[in-house]
Amino acid sequence: MQTLKRGIAVMALLFSPLSMAQELNAQLTDWFSARLVGFSDEVVVTLRTSPNLPADCEQPALSVPGSAKLWGNVNVLARCGNEKRYLQVNVQATGNYVVAAVPVARGGKLGPASVTLKRGRLDQLPPRTVLDINQIQDAVSLRDLAPGQPVQLTQLRQAWRIKAGQRVVVIASGDGFSVNAEGQALNNAAVAQNARVRMLSGQVVNGTVDPDGNILINL
Repeated sequence: MQTLKRGIAVMALLFSPLSMAQELNAQLTDWFSARLVGFSDEVVVTLRTSPNLPADCEQPALSVPGSAKLWGNVNVLARCGNEKRYLQVNVQATGNYVVAAVPVARGGKLGPASVTLKRGRLDQLPPRTVLDINQIQDAVSLRDLAPGQPVQLTQLRQAWRIKAGQRVVVIASGDGFSVNAEGQALNNAAVAQNARVRMLSGQVVNGTVDPDGNILINL
């Protein structure tokens, strides 16, 4: 009888809300850690609401919307067969991010000497802080940056590869052929951006700027 009571007590502990929450928290930590590889090597996840999952749901399928952020306060969808539950969690992620290494004036070009990496809590950074230092090479700052200030994508623009009024080569390519012609750029554009060009005939065409400053058109 005593053995039966001990067994019931152990089962009650294993399936208690606290035990389920701890197990789910561990699964969430593994799930977020896998998706933040390359960004964060230290992830801490905390459930902010009761799991409220079916008792027999030991391995829920976890997901977040494709455009959702992966740190800070996040809503996670947990699926157990036909059952769906939304979980509110807090994700603390630590990793490297880009900061200004020296004062950068508005209009200044960013390069290896003007930025550096700093380690800290990614979930406490301003929106769209740059994490990959390669993203800002040759970018131009749209505002003054102070040393140590996190660099945000909204503070930057890519350096113009072509400028309005510049003579450019338009390369039109199709199935088995390629034709080159000259024209005049009608707008500023960076690599991979769209450019409008007035051809010598007066016709205006649209194409994509390549790294050499040519305008590519696929026919």
